[in-house]
Amino acid sequence: MTFATLALLVLVGLAGPALSARRSWRVPLVAGELLAGILVGASGLRWVDAGEPTLTLLAEIGFGLVMLVIGSHIPVLDPDVRAVWGRGAIGAAAVAIVAVGLGFGTAALFGTSHGAVYAVLIASSSAALVLPMLQQLDVTAGSAAQLIAQIALADVACILALPLALQPSRVPLVAAGGLLIAGIGIVLALLLRRVGERRRRRLHEYSESRRFALELRFSLLALFGLAAIAQFTHVSVMMAGFTLGLVLSASGQPRRLAHQLFGMTEGFFGPLFFVWLGASIDLRTLGAHPRMILLGLALGVAAVLAHLLGRAVGLPWAQTIASAGQLGVPVAAVAVGVQAKALLPGEGGAILLGALVAVVASSLATAAVSRRADGAERAAGRSR
Repeated sequence: MTFATLALLVLVGLAGPALSARRSWRVPLVAGELLAGILVGASGLRWVDAGEPTLTLLAEIGFGLVMLVIGSHIPVLDPDVRAVWGRGAIGAAAVAIVAVGLGFGTAALFGTSHGAVYAVLIASSSAALVLPMLQQLDVTAGSAAQLIAQIALADVACILALPLALQPSRVPLVAAGGLLIAGIGIVLALLLRRVGERRRRRLHEYSESRRFALELRFSLLALFGLAAIAQFTHVSVMMAGFTLGLVLSASGQPRRLAHQLFGMTEGFFGPLFFVWLGASIDLRTLGAHPRMILLGLALGVAAVLAHLLGRAVGLPWAQTIASAGQLGVPVAAVAVGVQAKALLPGEGGAILLGALVAVVASSLATAAVSRRADGAERAAGRSR
């Protein structure tokens, strides 16, 4: 690992902002970073060795930070969202039931043993993808509260289920690690509530005046501690980051800490992780196994079909398709699968292709949600 390699990774990672700069294209930021990694990694020029230990560790840190930021963006305290948790849970459960059938059916059709993994992928929704798209298009939480609740619950459930589906031989250890991380997260949330807003504000002002960045240091300490537990129990680091993100969201994350975490994640560690992930995937095996292309298309279509069940609990059609957008769980499945060598040749590329199909459908549906929200606001203005 050299500084030249780091410079190359940062340089090619700029493909993400370059492709997403044009708002009308609605290309997710990570898409360009993944493509850049594919170009310089195992599928392309092979300038980057994704198996290099130092690079792998840096990418793991990036993965944890990405999931932390995702969890912190879930509006746990938003009253509009909290009011519809029940309907969101019913919608997520309905999608999960259908996803199980579609997942195992897809596995049987393509002759793989990963039906449980496919079920988790099909049922997943990505708060990291859909929520920013809603924010960019000025769709408020009030007009899409049930959609946000359903996506958040699906995100949490699938992040918990994925390590169990990918590593069934280690279910007891993985389950114990997941429960321990979740328990520590609950304890941290309770401690932050007991400390009280006044004491936390005092610490915030002291840290800011002395330029100590204490909140960031404590957050990183908690993240690395949880990640150590995850590493020891073979749980993905994504659960450590996501759990801490939910804790920060529930306790009211200070704006300065949010900016610091955003800068660290989006400025370096996040792009590094996605470029590394792209470099880890050998799409040449996907070309050598055409049925994996069909598998990817099938997974994407199945995800959209499963999420149409949200209509049964009152979601408009456009919002049901928007909820099919998935990013964190497919990326995690490939990342964990590559490290555990649990995927078939070309299967990682198939999973990302399926996610891409769902992302395109979700982007089009989110634009439709935005247009309907604008129309409703204009109609309300005329009625006044």
